[in-house]
This record gives sequence, structure tokens and C-alpha cells, in this order.
Amino acid sequence: MINALTVDVEDYFHVHAFARVIDPKDWERYPSRVEENTYRLLQLFGERGVAATFFVLGWVAKRFPKLVSQILSAGHSVGCHGFAHKVIYAGTPDDFRRDLRLGKKAVEDAAGVAVQSYRAPSYSITSQTLWALEILLEEGFNYDSSIFPIIHDNYGLPNAPRFPYLHSLTGERFIREFPPSTVRFFGINCPVGGGGYFRFWPYQLTAWALHHINQIEGQPAMAYFHPWELDPGQPRIPAGWRSRFRHYHNLESTEAKCRRLLQDFSWAPLERVFPPGLRAAQSPEAACH
Repeated sequence: MINALTVDVEDYFHVHAFARVIDPKDWERYPSRVEENTYRLLQLFGERGVAATFFVLGWVAKRFPKLVSQILSAGHSVGCHGFAHKVIYAGTPDDFRRDLRLGKKAVEDAAGVAVQSYRAPSYSITSQTLWALEILLEEGFNYDSSIFPIIHDNYGLPNAPRFPYLHSLTGERFIREFPPSTVRFFGINCPVGGGGYFRFWPYQLTAWALHHINQIEGQPAMAYFHPWELDPGQPRIPAGWRSRFRHYHNLESTEAKCRRLLQDFSWAPLERVFPPGLRAAQSPEAACH
């Protein structure tokens, strides 16, 4: 079975874990490493001949447009990660629309193609921000990967579907939602296959979980990475212990695990993997039960 491979193209100083200690106005002061790290991922993917969806932060696309065009020339798909890496629930619908438009324009200007896929910073479409899906559709997006069906202190909608589905919106419209992968233990959705969860868990556990999703549940899985996760030499930010642990733990293991993941499973961009013929949920609330 073919699974969805995705990358959130952002720099180490953009992450929500450091938002309390790094003001976006100061981003220019930090040495950027996103180009080098993204090229490293492109090399790894190219060695295995796999393609992915790269959700590019508008701030990155505006400063490194050549990086975006090279992602496309390497055969990958390009999506939008917003512009300023702001969590949606920290603002209003108007705030979200403004950031979304800035991010979409920056990515499309760099890519030279229309962008149809979106992932919210820190998976911040939650039960309080489902209205963001309406705005996404109005702004020309057809795919979303922002609803993480888990319990977490910063994000999550634990009762949302675990596998790709059509999320119904007003006027008999819908958006294609592809959640990050989870497996169920004792009635709880446990995240696997991406970010800190990929770095924290032993590779054997990740592989078992993805095989279970593919072979037992008969569904495509999703893996996601950040370019900074392949960079154990990145500068250390003086944040709280929890933020530092989440961000830096096992960075040195990511590249080797990524190589194994690319070898052991089949991958393609999210848009190519999304199953055809799905039926829409009756309402945004119905999709969460």
C-alpha cells in the first residue's frame, strides 16, 4: 500500500515550542538552516525515488524562493503551512484569513503553480477552530492535514476520524482531510510516524504501527518530518525544559530512521494517496464522532 509522505518546511526558530521565548520580529537575527536541511531531505527522498508533499511556510518561501522551485523540480508536491507559523486558535477568523493569503501567495509566487493543500502550524485546527476549514475552501484549498485525532496539550481533536475522509462544510461542500497517523491502544489514539513521536519511539514500534495500519486496518498511513529534525547541530534555544526536550530529543537518530522508513514502505504525496470515492460526513461535528 502507498502511504503519504509529508514535510513541514520551517526553521528551528519557527516552532511553537519556542514561541514564548522568540518574537517573530527577531527571526531575522537567527542563522537560518532551513535551506540546507531541506536539501538534505530532498537528497534522502531522491536516493529512494520517492515523492512527498512539502508544506512550505510562507516566510520561508518569500526568503528562499529557489528552494520551493527546486522542491517542485525534484517531483514533489507543494502545499502551504501558513505565513508566520501562528497557531489558529490564538487569533480570529480574519487573522487566519490574512495569514493564509500571505502564505499562499508567497508559496505560489515561488512555485509558479497553484497550491491546493494546507497544514496548520502545530495542527491547530481543533474543536474551537473548525471554522478554519470553511476559510480554506473559500481560499482555494481542496486538501487539509491539520486535524490530529489525539489528546495533546497544544492541539488535537481526539474523536475525529483516524483515516482520510471528506469533511462536510456548508452548502453541501467538503474538504479532503488526511489526518496524521495513529494506532489505538486501550481505546486511545496514539500518534505514530512523525515529528517527536517518530524520534521518541524505537523504529521497530513505528514500523509495526504503520504495518498494522496498512495490513490490518487496510488504510494508508502518513509520515511527517521537519527539516530541522535532521539537524542535531542546530543552535540551542534557552526555553523551558519541556520545550527543549520535545524539540531536541533524539535528533541524532532521525536521519537513520528516515532512511529505514523510506526503504520499508511505499510513499507518495498526500494528494496522490488520498482515497477516491469517500463519502462526506454530515457536518463538521459529525466528522468528529
